[in-house]
Amino acid sequence: MTLTTTGICTATEQNPKKPKRNTPPKAAQGFQWVNAMPKNHHPSLKHATFRSPSLNRDVGYVILLPTEYKANPNQKFPVVYYLHGGRPGSETKSIGLAASIDNAMANSDASAAIYVFVNGGPVSHYNIPDAPEKQGASLFIEELIPHIDATYRTIANRSGRALEGFSQGGRATMRLALRHPDLFCSAAAGGGGYATEKRISEEDGYENPKLRFSPGDNTWDLARVYAKRPHPTVQWMIYVGDKGFNYENNLQYMQFLDSLQIPYERIVVPGATHSAKQIYDAAGLKIMRFHAANFRDAAKPKSE
Repeated sequence: MTLTTTGICTATEQNPKKPKRNTPPKAAQGFQWVNAMPKNHHPSLKHATFRSPSLNRDVGYVILLPTEYKANPNQKFPVVYYLHGGRPGSETKSIGLAASIDNAMANSDASAAIYVFVNGGPVSHYNIPDAPEKQGASLFIEELIPHIDATYRTIANRSGRALEGFSQGGRATMRLALRHPDLFCSAAAGGGGYATEKRISEEDGYENPKLRFSPGDNTWDLARVYAKRPHPTVQWMIYVGDKGFNYENNLQYMQFLDSLQIPYERIVVPGATHSAKQIYDAAGLKIMRFHAANFRDAAKPKSE
């Protein structure tokens, strides 16, 4: 398989009439904040939870620690936060990529990093206005990241943080890194639905009759803001398969970034459908090395 790679420089119900204090808010039907690991999952993966202050309930995540983590107890490691696809999805949605990631690090093909697989909430990495149980983006940024930094030996600043995700997670990777360039030095967005994000931008937050986001909370408006203000520079990558149903709108979004003079790298995988695994089988090592290079560059003194 040949990769087309181009560097471009230009996420017990209570009586509603008598709410009880400290009662966890009700989540979307069929969604769970803590999910069981599937059988035969990769042995390097660990499921864990943290207590969410905003939700007053436990929230799950899955973490992959590189072999060097135990071997070098004084070393700190960068973190790649992986945002799942699907809606709602869960912290276990994307862990099938763990074997490729772990093998690349174990074989020294890619630098060691911690990978955290995030639970994006009932509406996959979005905040929904006036719905306290549907604040997946804020829970990730304000609660999960501080928990990871407090619990594991991380490089607890933007030079040691990257975002990555596919499909819904690709949308979220762009959106959250555009909103929080002070938190992440590296962002690799895969197969995001940018046509939907464009509609949200053009129709005052509207995605569908049952779902409306806050105005401006989309990858188009946030890119316009990012391009105009002084900010820490995020290193961007967009990747997609040319047989995936989001291929054309990814090309359109790349052209939009060109028009804003936001530089990025791109990977187009010939023959790949809308599949994170197909893309990782072909280009996963390149994506991992992209993050590793960005970690190294972000850690350099500004004079270099």
